Amino acid sequence: MSSETFEILMSGNSGEAELLKFHPSTGRYLIGTITGWLIVAGCLFYGIGLPILLFVWIQNRCTKYTITNQRIKIQEGIIFRTSDEIELYRIKDVKVHYSILNQLFDIGIVTLLSSDPTTKHQSLRMFYVQKARDIRETVRNLVEQSRRRRGVREVDVDPMPYQ
Repeated sequence: MSSETFEILMSGNSGEAELLKFHPSTGRYLIGTITGWLIVAGCLFYGIGLPILLFVWIQNRCTKYTITNQRIKIQEGIIFRTSDEIELYRIKDVKVHYSILNQLFDIGIVTLLSSDPTTKHQSLRMFYVQKARDIRETVRNLVEQSRRRRGVREVDVDPMPYQ
């Protein structure tokens, strides 16, 4: 099979459309978290924060979150990369974690719980997301649309603990 054929098969006519693509926000992380403030102070006063700042920036640039009308993809890692994706109709709950400082600078951690067998007993997290509450609402609405489109109903048999 030629690479062109493979590309055509992979793109397909699945009706999947990319809606959002973003990275964790390094700038908001630096001003919106205590850890970020410590890194900035380390850069300003001691110079030791610079390598840490560089590492955080590279780590955030190597992390990519993609939301489509069918699934959420999370790619992360600098040397060893991992890629995880979850079908929207399998998402059971969406939470946003944020401190008072996070609220001031409008960032948060979006946590997804799903019924997917590969992520059943762990949550997927999107760290230091700008406008995390808006992202949460977007995901929640997309989950409902996906379930309606597929005719999926949710039935809880046992409680799902957060980790």
